[in-house]
Amino acid sequence: MSDTPSDLDLELAAEQAHVDRVYARLEAVKADAAAVRADGHSRAQLGNSGGLYERDVLVHQATRRLQALDSEYDGLVFGRLDLDSRAVRYVGRLGLRDERFEPLVMDWRAPASAPFYQATPEARMDVVRRRVIRSLGARVVGVEDDLLAPAAAPEDMRVIGDGALLATLARGTGTAMRDIVATIQHEQDRAVRAPASGATLVNGGPGTGKTAVALHRVAYLLYNDRRRFEGGGVLLVGPSPVFVRYIGQVLPSLGEESVNLRSLGELLDGVTALRRDEPEVAVLKGSLRIRDLLVHAVREAPPGAPETLRIVYAGEVIVLEAAELAAIRRRVHARRTPPNASRTQAVEELIAALWNKVQGWAEPPQGWDRDLFKAEIWDRREFVNFAYDWWPTLTPASVLGWLRDRRRVERVGRRLFTAAQLAALAESWSHDGFSVSDVPLLDELRVLVGEAPRKVRGRRPPREEGGYRELSTVTDRRLTREQWDRPPHYDEYAHIVVDEAQDLSPMQWRMLGRRGRYASWTVVGDAAQSSWGGDPREAERERDRALGRGPRRAFTLSTNYRNPAEIFDFAAGLVRSAVPDADLPAAVRSTGRHPEHRTISADGLADAVRAEVAELVDQVEGTIGVISTVARRDEVAGWLDQLAGLPGAGRVQAVGSLDAKGMEYDGVVAVEPGEILAESAVGARTLYVVLTRATQRLVTVATDAAWLATVDGIATNGEGVA
Repeated sequence: MSDTPSDLDLELAAEQAHVDRVYARLEAVKADAAAVRADGHSRAQLGNSGGLYERDVLVHQATRRLQALDSEYDGLVFGRLDLDSRAVRYVGRLGLRDERFEPLVMDWRAPASAPFYQATPEARMDVVRRRVIRSLGARVVGVEDDLLAPAAAPEDMRVIGDGALLATLARGTGTAMRDIVATIQHEQDRAVRAPASGATLVNGGPGTGKTAVALHRVAYLLYNDRRRFEGGGVLLVGPSPVFVRYIGQVLPSLGEESVNLRSLGELLDGVTALRRDEPEVAVLKGSLRIRDLLVHAVREAPPGAPETLRIVYAGEVIVLEAAELAAIRRRVHARRTPPNASRTQAVEELIAALWNKVQGWAEPPQGWDRDLFKAEIWDRREFVNFAYDWWPTLTPASVLGWLRDRRRVERVGRRLFTAAQLAALAESWSHDGFSVSDVPLLDELRVLVGEAPRKVRGRRPPREEGGYRELSTVTDRRLTREQWDRPPHYDEYAHIVVDEAQDLSPMQWRMLGRRGRYASWTVVGDAAQSSWGGDPREAERERDRALGRGPRRAFTLSTNYRNPAEIFDFAAGLVRSAVPDADLPAAVRSTGRHPEHRTISADGLADAVRAEVAELVDQVEGTIGVISTVARRDEVAGWLDQLAGLPGAGRVQAVGSLDAKGMEYDGVVAVEPGEILAESAVGARTLYVVLTRATQRLVTVATDAAWLATVDGIATNGEGVA
């Protein structure tokens, strides 16, 4: 066995040497702080008030410094940046300089540390290699590298590791979509086995197996490069929780259990949204204009923020009025730093405004020292309380909650939307909980407001020189291995799968793009089934931005394996009337059973739906979907409660039109197709989706047969229409 050290051994030794130096310097600084504290106590022996004051200041500052140093002992150094200039920067929990005042480690909050968190291969900020250093106490136990610029790396640079492996997920149970591993067709197989890099775009109409192709492609990628894709993680995004549950068993059946499946309403950590907005409101929330409204909202004074600052200093009363405070708020926001990272700037602006106010008096006080003024104002409890009330920590939910106030919505959005649109937005935000369309807005706000600051227990910010903050603390940054592997709002997925991609709004694409900065993509969809009622060009631009600049491969699936020709031909006649250039697949099987259409009176609708469902339960062995508009879904589900005791009733599912996306049922009862047509500006496409969910039988139940006139080529002799 060779005694030659490995690259990992050499790198661990090199990092340990630096970490040892840091901890040695830390002990020296702690000794210096202890000496300062001891000197402070000795000042009390002077026997005068000046000595007592000096004692209090020195002891207070030295004690705080020692507490900070002690609290940041474990895992002090956790990062390293190798730059184009061949310079090396270490990043850690606090800033520390050596005896010659050269930086040994930078505080993670210092501007010079920003590339450790922000550099990407596309915008690498002069970073060649980014290294994560893992320690137990003062002992380095591991390193993992991210090489952002291979061409710029020196020949002797060693690159270590592939990233942490994703934890195994629990196996799902229950019925689910079947895999097609034994029946994959040639055109499907080409998409499944496409190269992993860039974006693979899979287009195809209903029943062509787009979703199955995407799932099997995930299994293929994991098999061929497990460390990359399981280590970085695979995210699969579907249109609804119903859909996610439906496909949840496919990957485990193929031996893969490490994929993160989420619906669009669950994509933001900590939020689960099920409610859907009215289509017109969803379009407003999905357009890029809504981002400008959110920017204005973030920059507004929070509800209840104090409008006057009154400070008594050295017997003088200093007042900042509402207009002056508003001007300060505008100046701070003009720096474009997220508000949660701007409180220090805001406080400094407040103190500067107070000082300038005093200096602008006809007879400014004499003998006031600006630095002492700043220090003493900063330490005032009433000033600190004012600052926290005037510039509070913001959360995405709190900012969106402000928009329940119609006056505020009108103020921040008056140049972006009409009065009627603003009223509709305010009304939508007045409901309890969030809608699916709110989730990307919350994610956008998460970025706009910034990460919530750590609590610092009343300290003034440390002095910053040359981009390095000296001995500042990070008391709560204790990353466990699990937190490191998958932090909240994880944005380093190795691969992202998007199903029903044609439905995503521009804002939803922005949300996905944040999570796929380093990802390759599989994107499946069908333009003819799109329920996005906004500008398709805007959505396409945001999609392209999210997918990045990597290579793209497009595959078109042309065969419909799900629907009998009798059902699909009818649905195709509907969509052709709305989308003449739709690229429609060919159905390859026939059952001889045409769709059946019932027209009944309004007061008989519930009974008719129940009767058709009961008949289908007897005629088909599999699942039965009862599909209506989103608004009517709960009502229809109530009608079906009366069938609870019917044998086979457990196979019946009531869903709204949008939640039917990606689903398939052996039998479908479409309730009030005319209402689905009128549900949105793209109602014909939505109804096309509804009609093509059936694998065997399709029945429509309506109170008005006028909707049938929208179907191109439908028989007019009454055949198949009751």
